[in-house]
Amino acid sequence: KREKNPQHHFVRRVGLANWLLDTFVRAVLAVAEASGVLLLLPVVLEGKPIPGAKRGERILGYAEEPCYLWFVMEFCEGGDLNQYVLSRRPDPATNRSFMLQLTSAIAFLHKNHIVHRDLKPDNILITEKSGAPVLKVADFGLSKVCAGLTARGKKGGNENKNVNVNKYWLSSACGSDFYMAPEVWEGHYTAKADIFALGIIIWAMIERITFIDAETKKELLGTYVKQGTEIVPVGEALLENPKMELHIPQKRRTSMSEGIKQLLKDMLAANPQDRPDAFELETRMDQVTCAA
Repeated sequence: KREKNPQHHFVRRVGLANWLLDTFVRAVLAVAEASGVLLLLPVVLEGKPIPGAKRGERILGYAEEPCYLWFVMEFCEGGDLNQYVLSRRPDPATNRSFMLQLTSAIAFLHKNHIVHRDLKPDNILITEKSGAPVLKVADFGLSKVCAGLTARGKKGGNENKNVNVNKYWLSSACGSDFYMAPEVWEGHYTAKADIFALGIIIWAMIERITFIDAETKKELLGTYVKQGTEIVPVGEALLENPKMELHIPQKRRTSMSEGIKQLLKDMLAANPQDRPDAFELETRMDQVTCAA
């Protein structure tokens, strides 16, 4: 029988649909193999492996709760990006730090053949243990591991072959409306959809643009297009009118450098081929934030 670890704090029991499990586990393991940091239970507490834990240890079948799958995860006391940003005064230095961290995170995922597919402020968590806020991209339930896929998104034979995630087409329409790229609405897209979602997040973060979620009634960071009395997701509006010009910045009082303005426009291009990939984005973001 396992002894209880005094460092662990039970928060709540959560459900996980079976159809999500395979994708989630493979995504987590892919990151673990690449970084050696993130493990699937036993995972990591305070950046160090749990004492006595064996990598790959079977996690189903605890003597106390044989029917449950348990995850031990880092607690992010800063909440999500919505909570953190909207509860504080605008700070250009924090914005620059967050932009650099986010572009670095997406470059890391794409380098390791993972397309997130549900990037949004709710899925970006923040920890402040080191003093400065550190972002953590979370919720890989809808992510896709492209290693071992053919260029059309079907399973191939060589999973170790170098993979360019921008050449692999995905077809499952998933994500959250206000962050979805035009091609995701059509159900035919690549990893460039993550770049579009990140563009929406960064634009909204800089300008503090929000909308009220129809279901939860929460105020969320996200940009949109006004059509009469309605607000329409940018991706949906671009699908209807690919030549539509986005007004960046949206608010006249916003201070935004020409470099960041142009980069956001490129990230939000209607045609995914006109968007930078994650690696070009990381380089350009470093350049424009240094110049800002």
